[in-house]
Amino acid sequence: MNAGKQTIKIQRVYSKKRSRERLMSRLTPAKKRGELTCSKQRRQSCTMDDTVQYCSDSEDLFGDYDSILEDSSLLAKLDEAEQTERQRVVLPSAQTDAEDQTEFTVLHPQKDVVQRKPHQEVLSDSVLDRIRDEPFEDLPPSQLQFQDGVRGEAKRVRLQGGDKNSTPVRNAEDDTKKRRSVADQLKRTMACNAAAPSSVSRSVALKEAVVTEEISVAMQAMEAVSAETVDLGPFFGLPTKVKDLMGKLRGIKSLYDWQETCLNLECVRQRKNLIYSLPTSGGKTLVAEILILRELLCRKKDCLFILPYISLVQEKVRGLASFGLELDFMVEEYAGSKGKFPPVKRRNKASLYIATIEKAHSLVNSLIETGRIENLGLVVVDELHMLGDGSRGAVIEMTLAKVLYLSNNTQVVGMSATLGNIQDLQTFLKADNYSDNFRPVQLKEYVKLSDTIYEVDPKEEESFRFSRHLNFKYSSSMQKMDPDHIIALVTEVIPKHSCLVFCPTKKNCENVAGMICRYLKEEFLQNRREEKGVLLKELRDSGNGSMCPVLRRTVPYGLAYHHSGLTSEERKLVEEAYSNGVLCLLTCTSTLAAGINLPARRVILRSPYVAADFLRRSQYKQMVGRAGRAGIDTVGESILIVQDKDKNMVKSLVCAPMEICCSNLARDDGKGLLSLILSLVGLNIATTVDQVRGFLSGTLLYVQQKQLCVGTSLGDMVQQCVDSLILKRLVTVTPHSDGQTLQVTMLGRATYKGSVDLTYSNVLYSDLCKGLDGLLLNSCLHLAYLVTPYDMISQCNPDWMTYYRQFALLSAAEQKMSAAVGVPESFVARKAAGQTVKKSISMEVVRRMYLALVLYSLLKETNLWSVANRFQLSRGFVQTLLGSSSAFCSCVLHFTEELEEFWPFKALLTVLMRRLTYCVRVELVPLMEVAGVMESRAKQLYNAGYKTLTHLANADPAVLSRSVENLYKKQAGQIVAAAKMLVNEKAAALQEEVDELLTVPLDLPSPLKTRL
Repeated sequence: MNAGKQTIKIQRVYSKKRSRERLMSRLTPAKKRGELTCSKQRRQSCTMDDTVQYCSDSEDLFGDYDSILEDSSLLAKLDEAEQTERQRVVLPSAQTDAEDQTEFTVLHPQKDVVQRKPHQEVLSDSVLDRIRDEPFEDLPPSQLQFQDGVRGEAKRVRLQGGDKNSTPVRNAEDDTKKRRSVADQLKRTMACNAAAPSSVSRSVALKEAVVTEEISVAMQAMEAVSAETVDLGPFFGLPTKVKDLMGKLRGIKSLYDWQETCLNLECVRQRKNLIYSLPTSGGKTLVAEILILRELLCRKKDCLFILPYISLVQEKVRGLASFGLELDFMVEEYAGSKGKFPPVKRRNKASLYIATIEKAHSLVNSLIETGRIENLGLVVVDELHMLGDGSRGAVIEMTLAKVLYLSNNTQVVGMSATLGNIQDLQTFLKADNYSDNFRPVQLKEYVKLSDTIYEVDPKEEESFRFSRHLNFKYSSSMQKMDPDHIIALVTEVIPKHSCLVFCPTKKNCENVAGMICRYLKEEFLQNRREEKGVLLKELRDSGNGSMCPVLRRTVPYGLAYHHSGLTSEERKLVEEAYSNGVLCLLTCTSTLAAGINLPARRVILRSPYVAADFLRRSQYKQMVGRAGRAGIDTVGESILIVQDKDKNMVKSLVCAPMEICCSNLARDDGKGLLSLILSLVGLNIATTVDQVRGFLSGTLLYVQQKQLCVGTSLGDMVQQCVDSLILKRLVTVTPHSDGQTLQVTMLGRATYKGSVDLTYSNVLYSDLCKGLDGLLLNSCLHLAYLVTPYDMISQCNPDWMTYYRQFALLSAAEQKMSAAVGVPESFVARKAAGQTVKKSISMEVVRRMYLALVLYSLLKETNLWSVANRFQLSRGFVQTLLGSSSAFCSCVLHFTEELEEFWPFKALLTVLMRRLTYCVRVELVPLMEVAGVMESRAKQLYNAGYKTLTHLANADPAVLSRSVENLYKKQAGQIVAAAKMLVNEKAAALQEEVDELLTVPLDLPSPLKTRL
């Protein structure tokens, strides 16, 4: 703001206002008249001398609306009348008190109580009578209105009291009912002052209207700005405490230039929707977190942070829990089976919901259904380019479209790497765009052909420029083992620096890690030897004594592999060891590039393929973007190993523009569109086909309909989807005079509220109905079968001998249940013997029962390693099955809650979901609820005496790190903060429930209504 001196002049709008001097009457004291005159002269002299002119007391900005407080004649009348009345009341009142004292015992009041005289407690209505006949000359309409009110009040009092004096005799009852004073009458009349009509000319009225309108617009603008841009401090509108916490918890002392520029954008200040895109590792997440904190602290609104993977959600919950404790907001996890729908409604605290893509959609649906979507102030989407990623992209599009359609106050912010069609996304989100090519560390891209390194340079005719030859002597045996010279490339940087090697398959990851170790020197074994020994012990503990033979061989050299075949605990241990420098090289699949941030000095791409598919430009940029560690390296390098046959395709890959991001609502026969329309009808967002079409005009599919709706129109697609939903018995049509109304069926409501895939909704309903006919309650095998995910059946190829052995171990009741669902013992025995089976049996049911047996074994033993070995499955697959089953169990639970006939399942599935989520001994479950605490860590905490969530929440991080082996103080601090947040969340939920129970209902029937 301009702090310089301003000249302000205020002029009277209505120049014909009469002077107040002619209102001076005989009732105005001479002294008062003199004071007014002198005051006026002083004000005139001040107005002439001062540069800045203000409105004086004698001036009125509102034309002919005179202030009643300025009319000294009226005030004089009131003063004189009231004084006279009080003098008249003193004598009879005193006599009455004297008489009363003879009848009652005198009570001596305490010394600190101030006593009042009787005449000071009574304000007589007869004052109104004293002034009612006095003429008021030349008064404005508002004061005449007051005079009429005074006369009416006096008349009413006389009528009620008959011939009695309006001043009542003071008694005990009268002490509790004070009469209305003249001051109250004045206040009430002054409030209506401006509403009284005034006889002014049309031109004056027009001038006054214009000025009033301008003032109103200015005031609204000021109120809007102050409401939207609450400024709590110098750190981008946040208190200095936030900046201090950034330094303390994150080590961030200052922001990059692009971050400051982005946060100071006009669209950000005005809370407009925003898409910002930068290369990987550019610091995008920090900007999002500052925007979230600003929304939580300044506007006191809830926020939703959408992340693609469960591991990222848990990492972010751990990282932001400390901020929530210090700044007094809640951090809630919505991933897997965790999350409450609808979320707890908090009165005193804002909440930050950190959710996966699927959970975010369910959360938004629940907020819409309960009418709380306006409480959501900000939605942040990480990896916005995933809008083009199959069915998950369709879910993101549905979520954002609903928020944009229903809430005008919710800001949407998307962040992503560079996109090819950012304009389409801007149109969809009605957003501004900010892009920058900033990287904290310079990235140099290379390709390797034979034994020569070329630098990628799009300006060159061949796109490559010669850089150097490899200088590493290979023996003939090494050349056969390592024809791509991976050993030469990695030994140039390790162990001093870190390196990532991306491989096309999981098996190749393990093979490359083993091959590199075979040719490394012995000095690699001595580097951080003790810490690597600790890592090996932790890996062994995580497997309950079992350990991967590949990791046992590679970890001593500082190497490990990283892919979905590891358990979640193994992945976490490997990631932490790599981040701390204990491991210097990871061989990994492309999923690491999309997940947790693990940068490296050099990134090597073993092949331009992911499995059998050639790399996409976005995948390539995501992988090479991991090169360069901010604050450690001055440069990052990426090297793509290329065979001659792929040379031309690689040229296109490294120089091609980014792929465009397309809507996925219409893909897979309109599967996403079907799900969207069902939820729109169920949530009463749209009840006719035309309303559905109107909603779809705010989707990315509508923006891209020319490219995606080839051969048909979007309107026709909508009608086809509605017909399909009717055919599936999910929606019904009711004819009306104005057309047809769409209504969701009970099955349809259960389907969208349970987030059940429409492909499986009828199958699930049928399975649950069969389950009710003969539900096995003395074993959890039947329930395990019902919550085995349908989408994992295709990934299962049973080992028939293992199948038969496990089937033979079942009780008679369990075998009978298996036969009831369609898997008899005879069929399994024939398949194990290698015989053909003529009887028609659904192989999907057979595979699903095999997976159910895996879950059943896990629930009985809780040892993932032994179960994986017994069923000839990878431990990573078993871990994925367990996580998917717990999430699907949550979906089935919500599904059954909407259908009355399935009421017995509610209690059973609630317990089963908790067991599947943690799959550990019962005493460890409370500790496992803390984000990031795995089974082996929970055992350590339990053995150290931290047996409950309360123990953990009240622990001292320094003492905790000393009590638990191999627990760093920073990790201990995060665990304690996450535990405190969880305790606060549970306590707040209970307190909200208590407050709700104790709150008097607003619609409580009144006594009058009760009698009627």
